[in-house]
Amino acid sequence: MGMPVGYSQFMQCLTLTPKMIIMDLSVLTDTFADTVTDHDGGAGDDVPDLSDSDNEEQWQWMEANDNNVQVTCLFCDKMSNSGPETLQHCLVEHQVDLVEVVKKHKLDDYGYIKMINYIRTEKCSGQSLSTLPECSIPWESDEYMRPALQDDPLLQIDLEELCEGMLVGPSTGGQCEASRSSDVLLQRAQAAEERAQRTEEALARAMDDLHKLKLLAQGLVLNADVGRGTGSLGAVAELREDEDEAYFSSYGHYSIHEEMLKDKVRTESYRDFMYLNPEVFKDKVVLDVGCGTGILSMFAARAGAKMVIGVDQSEIIYQAMDIVRSNQLQDRVTLIKGRIEEVKLPVEKVDIIISEWMGYFLLFESMLDSVLYARDLYLAEGGSVYPDRCTISLAAVGDTEKHQDRIAFWDDVYGFKMACMKRAVVPEAVVQVLKPDTLISEPAVIQGIDCNAVSLSELEFASDFCLKITDSTDCTAIVGYFDIFFDRDCGNKVMFSTGPQVTKTHWKQTVFLLENPIPVQAGEELQGRITIRKNKKDPRSLFITFDLHDMKQTYSLQ
Repeated sequence: MGMPVGYSQFMQCLTLTPKMIIMDLSVLTDTFADTVTDHDGGAGDDVPDLSDSDNEEQWQWMEANDNNVQVTCLFCDKMSNSGPETLQHCLVEHQVDLVEVVKKHKLDDYGYIKMINYIRTEKCSGQSLSTLPECSIPWESDEYMRPALQDDPLLQIDLEELCEGMLVGPSTGGQCEASRSSDVLLQRAQAAEERAQRTEEALARAMDDLHKLKLLAQGLVLNADVGRGTGSLGAVAELREDEDEAYFSSYGHYSIHEEMLKDKVRTESYRDFMYLNPEVFKDKVVLDVGCGTGILSMFAARAGAKMVIGVDQSEIIYQAMDIVRSNQLQDRVTLIKGRIEEVKLPVEKVDIIISEWMGYFLLFESMLDSVLYARDLYLAEGGSVYPDRCTISLAAVGDTEKHQDRIAFWDDVYGFKMACMKRAVVPEAVVQVLKPDTLISEPAVIQGIDCNAVSLSELEFASDFCLKITDSTDCTAIVGYFDIFFDRDCGNKVMFSTGPQVTKTHWKQTVFLLENPIPVQAGEELQGRITIRKNKKDPRSLFITFDLHDMKQTYSLQ
């Protein structure tokens, strides 16, 4: 993906030499705003290096152009070879003494710039400018900070030198006597030194501001998606198809569907929920979000649904169509390829939404966002989402062997110190099947989710937790898992767990290794706080932060 619209122009503005900073400040601001507005994300690997080094070619370009400058008169089409020559022309030919105008209205640098741009923009005459009363300045508006003439040399004139008569000859309003005495020369030298000092200070401030602007620009490009998801649709719904391609492509591979179908805990729980509660499905219209091979859609049809609509964006949908036909269910099961946020269903409302949306640590992949989108748009009053309830739990882990293998290993690698690698290894959450005998606390539920009531904003949260320790040892990690419930309106309730003490599932458990183990005693309570939020750059991945025992660590799950 290439640079965003306006980016190259914006970068050119950022490399302007100090001499051009003031005259192009408004151009820089407008370009910056346009760049941020036009850029819609995905900068990624194409972000250029925002260097602070001097641009030697830019300086040479400036010097070359200084020697070949052509200046247009403010009041006619006369071209002069320099700014001072143009001002002298205005004085002689148009009877306008700009020095006196500046003094009369007590203009500072910005006022002078606005005046020049005003004259060029409004095409005012010399007479109207000279006769303006002191209290009336028509160029007050900041719109006149924008150069009316690109690279206008008159905007680069030093205002103090102009007012001291060092740029133009004697004026009709008041002549500047040119004394060549040593005292006058000394005064001029002192004034020049003061101007140079003030200019140097102003330049330092300007360059500092410019550097801050560079950093801000880089941050905006690198995090251009930060604002995504603040609307009602949510971050996942606002992803473009090309941005979400990798996610759906992964579900186009047969192996992942084989793994999920062979997960008996998962698949048989959905089957039992539907087959053991036919009254829930009888003559109902069912929507299957992310239908995959169509297994849940076919369960629903066999359970008595009169119509089932399966939606999936991945290529597996074409195999699902063949599977439905092979089982003579095409009269009740309709499959649609596309994202639920973009497709149009053949019905306005559905009675039930089923979906196997859960990811690692429950919320990874953010597919629940799509289910909630479908719920809010298509679910009829009195309808239900299944599963309807789920919880996330944590427990303490004491597994010195695993900690040694993953973390302490880096302290001494074949006689070399590689402890710096821990900073890269620790923040990666590990998905694995945990040995039940490594649990050293009772589990604690940190969050419950009602799929029929939860809002998108509630899927990012913080929660305090307290783990009651059962063994005196070192806590080397925190493990997370989830439980799923099919409860609402069900005569035969069904649930399953992905915890380490029950039959393993393809979700396994999510382990957050601690860089430094925490000594704990049986009977004590290990208190902490967990914060879960989406990665703004990739809303399908998660950042999980633990505040635990004077330690704060953020983990990524991606």
